[in-house]
Amino acid sequence: MPISLPLRRASVLGLVLLSIGCGGGVQRPGSATPSTEQTLSELFNLSAVYQRIGRIAASGPMPFVGALGFAAGSGDSTITKVGLSFENHAFAFQRDPGSFSTRFRVEYSFQRSGAEPVAATRDEIIRVRSFQETQRSDESVIVEQGFLLAPGAYTLSITVRDPASAVFSRAEKSIEVPAFAPGSITPPILVYEARPRSTISDSLSLLLNPRGTVATGGGDSLLMYVEGYRFSGPATVPIEVRDDRDSVVHRSQIAFVGGRGVEAHVIPVVSASPPLGELQILVGSGPSAQRVSALVSFSRSWVVTSYENLLGLMRYFIWAPDRLAALRNARAEDRPRLWREFWTATDPIPETAENEALDQYFIRIAIANERFRDEGGPGWRTDRGEVFITLGEPDQVLETPPSSDRRRVQWVYSTYRAAILFEGTIGFSRLRMTPSSRSEFSRARTQAMRSIPGR
Repeated sequence: MPISLPLRRASVLGLVLLSIGCGGGVQRPGSATPSTEQTLSELFNLSAVYQRIGRIAASGPMPFVGALGFAAGSGDSTITKVGLSFENHAFAFQRDPGSFSTRFRVEYSFQRSGAEPVAATRDEIIRVRSFQETQRSDESVIVEQGFLLAPGAYTLSITVRDPASAVFSRAEKSIEVPAFAPGSITPPILVYEARPRSTISDSLSLLLNPRGTVATGGGDSLLMYVEGYRFSGPATVPIEVRDDRDSVVHRSQIAFVGGRGVEAHVIPVVSASPPLGELQILVGSGPSAQRVSALVSFSRSWVVTSYENLLGLMRYFIWAPDRLAALRNARAEDRPRLWREFWTATDPIPETAENEALDQYFIRIAIANERFRDEGGPGWRTDRGEVFITLGEPDQVLETPPSSDRRRVQWVYSTYRAAILFEGTIGFSRLRMTPSSRSEFSRARTQAMRSIPGR
């Protein structure tokens, strides 16, 4: 059965599916800042972003992001924990009496050269109370599965299926399962929650943070779990966090007492307002240093790691324009606070984890970018893209018959009593609003702004 747990410090409640079994866009140092269009591309291709920072990730109809955690097991074995992160809207929910439900299957396989694969299959069910919850675009479901493996090189494949159809998504990754000698430490494991072990025979009780993503300015913290084994005496292990320009943004250390079979530590890695972009977390020094990447964005739902690119994408957002202007003109050190205030001011349903107004806005950008790309540039930057993102789907679309010398397309919005005309010459794909329609659109946009709750 699913276990519901708070996933983060904010009032967000997610479904966490847990099981432990045995056997069974990012900018790099020296690179240029991504363009707004590159950011937009990555915004809706999260699997590529997470693959680039070392996660196992799949796109397709049932996308997921996964991470691994390793710790010493009994004898020479290694506990290998796999955490998968999903969003509710990736699943096909059906209505039940008093709730909505969906089922899915997860298949794991660790293949090692010359050996039989270590595999497991799980069938899961998710139940939520409302249709709104089925549309969540933030991380709302985590599935965890544990294995005991011999150290060595493996190919891990994960397939997520809808058992009621042929729909599935699959990801594959080459991994190295480590062995743990005296004086060694685990690779850092990003977690939401952890209960430190005191002996090797204790269960490894972790709630993984598969994405390793933290929202800036939102009160979130990034937690890391590290175990050390059989230190002969007291030892300190350095921790260093570097941003995407290779600048050190955080330093600390782990103190091991020594003389124990296992010592475990849960460490806050960065503050509630970390720098945007990819973070490299290094534990230890020299060639033996262990590392993991984390990602700092504006929210957990949308991966955008540059204020300039975010503000570029927000050019048509009609909520709280005064706060957007303040963000554009703010000093760098003030932007996390102003973004938090902007998020709160524009969130139509504060009780939910996501900001539904921003979700709708970015989804419209994605649709416009695809639908109007025939005009020879980014679809969201066309006149039709601007109108669609601002006002949504028109109630009626009328187009001049193709025999005409000019192409004329009219969109009718009953709610705003507006008819917006786009014109272009046959043979040239660019359609532009006529001057009178630009005025009509401005009037409708003002009306849409006035209809925003609280205005």
